Amino acid sequence: MPEPRFLQIHTLTAYPAALLNRDDSGLAKRLPYGGVIRTRVSSQCLKRHWRMADDPHSLHAIDGTDAAFRSREIVTRKVLGSLDAPEEVLKALEPEFQMAVYGDKGTSKSARQTLLLGEREIAWLHAEAQRLANDANGDAAKAKSLAAEWRSPSNFKANIKAMRETTALPGGLTGALFGRMVTSDPEANITAPVHVAHAFTVHGEESESDYFTAVDDLAEDAPGADTIQETELTSGLYYGYVVVDLPGLVRNLGPAAPDLAGPVLHNLVHLIAEVSPGAKLGSTAPYSRASFMLVEAGDRQPRSLAEAFLTPVEQPDPGKATKVLTDHLQTLDAAYATGEERRFLSLRNEEVPGAIRGTLKELADFAGALPGRLA
Repeated sequence: MPEPRFLQIHTLTAYPAALLNRDDSGLAKRLPYGGVIRTRVSSQCLKRHWRMADDPHSLHAIDGTDAAFRSREIVTRKVLGSLDAPEEVLKALEPEFQMAVYGDKGTSKSARQTLLLGEREIAWLHAEAQRLANDANGDAAKAKSLAAEWRSPSNFKANIKAMRETTALPGGLTGALFGRMVTSDPEANITAPVHVAHAFTVHGEESESDYFTAVDDLAEDAPGADTIQETELTSGLYYGYVVVDLPGLVRNLGPAAPDLAGPVLHNLVHLIAEVSPGAKLGSTAPYSRASFMLVEAGDRQPRSLAEAFLTPVEQPDPGKATKVLTDHLQTLDAAYATGEERRFLSLRNEEVPGAIRGTLKELADFAGALPGRLA
């Protein structure tokens, strides 16, 4: 078989009475496709729940991974927050470190980019701040002068170069998987090897307005509705699609790739199948697992199977949707003959052309073994 360049992951997952991902008006996110409005879950929503999952297959449960933090307050809370220095020295150092991390407008919290930094980058910055604080020896004016010199154009480039050379996993595992954009420092950008599509219902939207009340238990008169509200609830069978650029993942993981790449892919397959978006947990319990998953490994440009649902299926039935998807896959195979290796999981009796049926563990093991086949 050819060396695998891409891992493609397709899923069908059903949810009843949920509000998985809301827009700015509190309604379900939507997508027009094939002339029909569908319910949608954004890629940002999906990725956040996968990377934050508290799960036996959590990405951060893997030995050797580094945490990362996405925030406007990394300097305040992580770099300077536990610094051993007088308060006036911290105040003197802070503006220069804010500008070093967030750019020239970094002294204003509202102007900062919500930036992702890895644990090792934060540790390096913390050590530099502590060194400057120690050199200042309690003198705030001297601390300000030292920090300004540290961030001066003549020194800062060398300082950042030193940080990058001593940071094995910039951006932590989150950055290595999902990328990073730093507007104040393009050289700190990380290209994402994991590409996530917005999930959408394979049928037209199914939505209703849910009227609900809150009852005042201690009202002196007969208990009644103290609060009356409405929210939107949706139901649907969602098609999800994820691509992993395998050489890109290995590059981002750097020297740690031999130990991390396989376990990361193994756990990612589990998370995609098992972890649900978490909105309105208390009132909808939106917990579901993929009723169908197809994983493919190949050396050709990836291609979504979303076109199978350009004409929406009449009923949100996983069996019918799987048949539509596999028919489209057969048509693509006949036209392009790209020869991907395939494994699939299904809760029903459908078969997939050229694919081996397996359990979720077997699909995850298949994905986890792919980095070992790269030259």
